[in-house]
Amino acid sequence: MQKPRTWFLHYSALLACATWALYCPPPADAEPHRFATVPALAVSLNGSQKVGGIHYIAIQLDRDPEHRGPTIQFNELSAGSAVGGAWKEGIRTAFAAAANALREDQRDWILTIKNHTYNTFTEGSSASGAVAVGIMAAWRGDRLRPDVVLTGEITADGRIRKVGSLPGKLEGAANAKMQMLLVPKGEARTPNWNLYALGRQRNLTVIEVGSLQEAYHLMTAQSQ
Repeated sequence: MQKPRTWFLHYSALLACATWALYCPPPADAEPHRFATVPALAVSLNGSQKVGGIHYIAIQLDRDPEHRGPTIQFNELSAGSAVGGAWKEGIRTAFAAAANALREDQRDWILTIKNHTYNTFTEGSSASGAVAVGIMAAWRGDRLRPDVVLTGEITADGRIRKVGSLPGKLEGAANAKMQMLLVPKGEARTPNWNLYALGRQRNLTVIEVGSLQEAYHLMTAQSQ
């Protein structure tokens, strides 16, 4: 039952992008909106058990001709889109990391972002690495692979930092029929878990990444 629910979230995120384009058309002399939808992983408590799941983050990128940025607009109007302070701070860092990687000035951009999940509230910065990849893909017009997901906290200089609850996140990725899970360097095999072995049991390839550029290469269609 997980896969239909996951595809509903993906469809909702894509629909959000289309809705933004319909109700927020750019001026006639402006560049068109740039969109991307990126999957992310989260873990929630079901009683005393940690349960992993996948959600989708819709990204819209627009030029700011007045150079007033960096401007980030969090769309939290619908159910499942509410996010906390740490999540928002992670997105701000993701914006900076993507701009640095692209050699772009953040002041020239407006980022609108919306989280789509079945949870009522999302917190934490473990999706920030995935969002940085999504921002770069939106700017470049590259297609993101739908079967690859990244969990990891991004730094402004493009490093992927360690996060927690990885066995639960692997379970969520496997239930969503992902083929590849990207995790921070040093976290695939620890004294507490072996994600390589768990991944083989679920037909899921686990790869460690240490930088935004590594993650971008694996998450875009260029890696196929």
